[in-house]
Amino acid sequence: MGAHTVESAQVVLPCNEPISATIDFFTSHGFAVRTIMPADHPRMVVLNGHGLTVRLEVGANGTPGRLRLLSNDVTTPYETTAPNGTVFQFVPAQEPLVVPKLVEEFVVTRAPVDSDDDFGEGRAGLRYRDLIPSRLGGRFIASHILIAQGGPVNDYVHFHNVRFQMIYCHRGWVRVAYEDQGEPMLMHEGDCFLQPSTIRHRVLEASDRMQVIEIGCPAEHETWADPDTTLPTGSLEPDRGFGADGHRFVFHQAASATWVPSRFAGYETRDTGIGAATDGVAGVRVLRPIGNPGPVTTSHQSEFQFHFVLDGALTVQRDGDEPMRLHDGDSFVVPANVAYTLSDPTADAQLLDVTLPA
Repeated sequence: MGAHTVESAQVVLPCNEPISATIDFFTSHGFAVRTIMPADHPRMVVLNGHGLTVRLEVGANGTPGRLRLLSNDVTTPYETTAPNGTVFQFVPAQEPLVVPKLVEEFVVTRAPVDSDDDFGEGRAGLRYRDLIPSRLGGRFIASHILIAQGGPVNDYVHFHNVRFQMIYCHRGWVRVAYEDQGEPMLMHEGDCFLQPSTIRHRVLEASDRMQVIEIGCPAEHETWADPDTTLPTGSLEPDRGFGADGHRFVFHQAASATWVPSRFAGYETRDTGIGAATDGVAGVRVLRPIGNPGPVTTSHQSEFQFHFVLDGALTVQRDGDEPMRLHDGDSFVVPANVAYTLSDPTADAQLLDVTLPA
């Protein structure tokens, strides 16, 4: 069949007689009658409420439906049932963020070998490669994201409900618009965004073979479209806090960054400023060797420590295991209280270093 110009849409729900009892139930929950027929013995009624149009039909086929109603007054979800069997499920409009219990694991993920087959289809035409398949119990997600063919991106204004989310540009460039952050920003290789919870944003265009590293907590979180917001908003509020935690947006630009000694002997670091913007919740840095450093053995007591090899190569060895040579595109996660050694970095080696807390 050909495409049609649709003027409106209705959800059809079966109804028993007398239909008046169900009409009274719906109207008592904020719906209003728009159409009813026949007047002397109603067997169909259209009601509208909460952005939804419902058509009740006596004798309609199908099982009773379920309506999910989001309310700012509800803290504990509950259900009630209409006379026609329709279940009204009342839930909080902004459900509390659930961060699953951490299940620690030593993870090494290798880069694809001259192939895009390891990248699966994702939202808005983006292709995703999972860098932590176990998600550490659902607490963290790390994604290597690819746009193979550049140009405009078929994205829409949206936001995420998260504890933490960052984007690091690994290859190419991407242009993104963010809520109340001025004009769209061009992110180049080495640049980094902190996307605080609920900030509206939209990916506009990208280069061929654009690649970013995205890390978020929790692993599964809601992405909400916001068709009512137009970006850019025409406002610049760099100190604005977003989400329940009030974290601030960050656009770290590698070209103007300063390198300072790092916590690893023989390496220096550039800090993205994400630690300050998240009030210490998370830190994001880039490491590189100074000269020809010797082996560095270390461990941590943090919640999360993730590394992605951005350039070059180096050797990683967990205490008691065989050494592993890691190259551009490889990544690893180290649990707390596990000793590991970094050694033999190439002169061009650079390592993305993400920790929670900062």
